[in-house]
Amino acid sequence: MSGINIIPLGGVREDGKNMYLVEVNNKIFILDCGLIFPPDEMLGIDIMIPDFTYVIEHKDQVAGVFLTHGHADAIGALPYLLREVNVPVFGTELTIELAKITCRQRGVKNFKDFYVIDDSNEIDFKEAVVKFFNTTHTVPESIGIAIQTKQGSIVYTGDFKFDMTVGNGYQTNFNRMNEIASNEVIALLADSQHADSYFENSSEASLEQAILKEVGKAEGRVVIATVDSNILRIQQVFNVAQKLHRNVYLSGDQVEQIIDVAIRLNKLTLPSKDLIQPLDKLDKAEDHRVIILETGGHGKILKTLQEMSRGNHKRVTIQKGDKVLITSSPSVGLETLMADTKDDIYRAGGHAVEVLSAYKSSGHASPKDLEILMGLFKPKYIVPVSGEYRLMDAHRKLAKKTGYQDSEIFLLNRGDVLTYKKGQMSLGASVPAQNVLVDGSGVGDIGNIVLRDRRILSEDGIFVVVLTISRNEGKILSQVEIISRGFVYVKENKELFNASKALVVETVEKALEDSKNFEWSEVKSSIREVVAKYLFKETKRRPMVLPVIMEASHRRGRRNFKKGTKELEATKASKNTKNQKGRKG
Repeated sequence: MSGINIIPLGGVREDGKNMYLVEVNNKIFILDCGLIFPPDEMLGIDIMIPDFTYVIEHKDQVAGVFLTHGHADAIGALPYLLREVNVPVFGTELTIELAKITCRQRGVKNFKDFYVIDDSNEIDFKEAVVKFFNTTHTVPESIGIAIQTKQGSIVYTGDFKFDMTVGNGYQTNFNRMNEIASNEVIALLADSQHADSYFENSSEASLEQAILKEVGKAEGRVVIATVDSNILRIQQVFNVAQKLHRNVYLSGDQVEQIIDVAIRLNKLTLPSKDLIQPLDKLDKAEDHRVIILETGGHGKILKTLQEMSRGNHKRVTIQKGDKVLITSSPSVGLETLMADTKDDIYRAGGHAVEVLSAYKSSGHASPKDLEILMGLFKPKYIVPVSGEYRLMDAHRKLAKKTGYQDSEIFLLNRGDVLTYKKGQMSLGASVPAQNVLVDGSGVGDIGNIVLRDRRILSEDGIFVVVLTISRNEGKILSQVEIISRGFVYVKENKELFNASKALVVETVEKALEDSKNFEWSEVKSSIREVVAKYLFKETKRRPMVLPVIMEASHRRGRRNFKKGTKELEATKASKNTKNQKGRKG
């Protein structure tokens, strides 16, 4: 493609998986490479990542990957991309360190092409100059990115908000933003995740006071749940623990590694050396001196809290009097999980507080922030990104409120190609941009059919029919066996199973009558159809019916062999008789 093109491979009409391509005269700049956690109905799926097909097909044109911050929605899919294409990766110091941890965790250990930048850097790729500007988010050194071309700039904010109370490493560089805005901005790709909010964000300083207040009111243990890469929240927990003379006990897969990196890079301050205590000493600690910091991905922390509430966690069990502070906002797909988690906490005798909701705070831009942003950059076109459709539409309404027309606002789908030519932006063709499902070590090998089968298995179970036949003899050689799991209680449904066996026998015997036209696929299909109809009629359930038919094709061969052996023995006996008669003569 030629000219300037904007192609979202993720991050639009969904909560996460940010990945945007800006193509300038056949040079491709990749902005973020994130993942998204799947909804509950995607059974067994660990994460979803963008479709890299277009990038792989044009890998020689990729200038690099430019990361805005160190959260999973921006860096989580990077290891999977680097397995397919060898391209340089750019980000701030902490973002690069977090990206390295993510890559090692996903088995990409030998990639070395990382480059540390800051917002004073400008990288000239001839087709475009890449510039950066510091933004405020819940992880230090978050940046926005500007791809400056001869025609103007494409600006991408990443996740951001405006907050004047944050400390070093979190502050927005308004001077740099004004400098970038001094050249024409063609399109502004901005964070939409909080665009429909009815309230303005509380400052991070006031949020820390809120956590201090909630922990201060607690008479027993406090469990604080947050995303492991939310460095700002971890710092607030440390500060609160120090003020209230509590120790912090870490519970999470990689939080210690992240904390070590953040402390080494001076992005996190530990108020005292003995503030953090090993989790195995938790049982000996006084309850009023304890803060348990539970970390993980958005879905993972909730599921871990459920394990704690149900007594299934290896080290921590929620007990009567515990207060649980949940300091991350769930996506819409996780709201049911959030409700179930809180219910489990109360059942265990604990008390749950959604801190961000209760104290009106978010790590993302409020409507007022977005209005200010549009006023700063004054772009020709508005492209809402990083949010579900309702949030992007709320962003669109804000843009119209500030004077933009519908023709100047684009709500894109994944894979859409937004082209800028001769001073005009228009929607063109599309590129592949399906969700790629990751299940264990498998990437992209799970499709809709497999997910449908998993759903059926989870809802109505499985009904396996096993039998052995002989086509040569035209009969069933063994009694039909049925194995059922997750369908009905076998001992109480013997008549159902016997009737199913009879239907199977009838179906197979009918097929064996015409052995010349016997087709395995047709027989199995007939068994599935007949048995499924009967089971639904009797139970109103639809288990997965799985016929397993074995053929004993060797039986006739054995009989022929025995027959041949007997004939050979008879011939030998006859010859011996003749020889004996000859000798007598």
